[in-house]
Amino acid sequence: MSQTKASRYRDQGMRAFWAIEDKQSVVAWAQTRTGKLTLLVLAFLALCTTEEWQEALFFVTAMGLFAHCPPWRNTVFFVSTYIVAFFFSTASIHDAISAVAVTEGLTSLSPMTLSYVALVVFSFSAWGLMAYARHAKQSLLARRPVLTLLAIECLLCLLTYKGILSGHIRLALWCLLSVLTPYFWFLAYALVDQRSKDRSSDVFQLGTFHPAWGGSSSSPIGKGAAYLRKVLAKTPEELAITQMKAVKLLIWAKVISITRMLLTWLCVDQLHIPTVSDAMDASLQNHAYSLGMEWAALIWSVTAYTLKMAIYGHFAVGAARLAGFRLPRLSWRPLESRTLIDYFNRFHYYFKELLVDFFFIPTFFSTFKKTPRLRLFFATFMAAGVGNALFHFMNEIELLETLGFWGMVETFHSYLFYCFVLATGIGISQVRANAGYKPSPTIWGRIQSFFVVWGFVTLLHIFGDESRNHSLTERAHYLASMFQLV
Repeated sequence: MSQTKASRYRDQGMRAFWAIEDKQSVVAWAQTRTGKLTLLVLAFLALCTTEEWQEALFFVTAMGLFAHCPPWRNTVFFVSTYIVAFFFSTASIHDAISAVAVTEGLTSLSPMTLSYVALVVFSFSAWGLMAYARHAKQSLLARRPVLTLLAIECLLCLLTYKGILSGHIRLALWCLLSVLTPYFWFLAYALVDQRSKDRSSDVFQLGTFHPAWGGSSSSPIGKGAAYLRKVLAKTPEELAITQMKAVKLLIWAKVISITRMLLTWLCVDQLHIPTVSDAMDASLQNHAYSLGMEWAALIWSVTAYTLKMAIYGHFAVGAARLAGFRLPRLSWRPLESRTLIDYFNRFHYYFKELLVDFFFIPTFFSTFKKTPRLRLFFATFMAAGVGNALFHFMNEIELLETLGFWGMVETFHSYLFYCFVLATGIGISQVRANAGYKPSPTIWGRIQSFFVVWGFVTLLHIFGDESRNHSLTERAHYLASMFQLV
């Protein structure tokens, strides 16, 4: 037997051993009380850390109750979401509110209390908007929820801009803006779902706003209620299989987390590889690191970010699966990407879905209908470029207070360039794939695809690390210096 065939059989053997959800006896055991409890304990051990074991216990308990107590599902979902919101996810909102409170001289008001009040007011406002969209199906809010919410966001930005309003009124509006922004895309999905005949209850809809497994990410993991209804396990057997997959994914996330810690110890503590930002600072101050160290800094930064995304995604999706939601992985073998559009699909599935739902699809069905290739390219560009830039610009809306609008735009030039180049590359890749282009399946073809895709991603990372410490010109100069062109 050849070495290639032997390795293939060995790989299949490992997959068969690891795929315990395919064994009927194990699936039957997982449906017993002992099996259910064992899976929850294993999930707790995978999520547990020395500092955060209480959070792990809360997540496992909440997801377990949701999975195994169907009559209480909506209530459990809603309560767990808002417990997380009130006790774990208000830090960024608190910081944003604090900045305006200091500016307006209202430091006697507790920013944390204001955060809680703003969250409650926003929840009731979102409830009202959903009810209005449901009963006024021809309204602009119901037909164009993202455009309407963007108009509200822009209005709040204008009213809270320095010099327009002041005092308690400005602080109150800023509190609403600080809550609306991280909940923007969750509310957009909920408004879209109001058009469904089988829409979820309002309690469940509000529970999808930063659900317990999603952390503080503004990108909805699991999209909205419509998608969650679709992927919820319907039978005891489906639930058992989904929870086994959850435990496997959580264990794998733990393995990747430990691997990242070891690599950080090796690269940072032992090899003293700097961050890209530090290497750029040194280069601009004429104290550049060696060329090898600059490339090591860039490669390590991309590696660390990729591992971080995988760890976060696996923990989030694993927790959701524990509740019975058969969600696809957030990050799925991105190193195997053969093209840029393949990378776009694999690296952050739910962010890609958000861009497709709210930017690609509306653009595709409304522009360049007589020129299919331009239509496809432009729709892809709107998603990967315009949507990407807008998402990240809104994600740092708190800088509006410290930098002002034009200051934010000026420091955002580098990321705008990143989005433009990335969207152009992905758009071309999409058009080529649609025309039937397929990378070579040979070993050499796979190696070539890897270096093309990840070479592009790695070099572009210099412009897309989302830090605002260096201008576009400085980053371009640094990239040129790495190739010894300057």
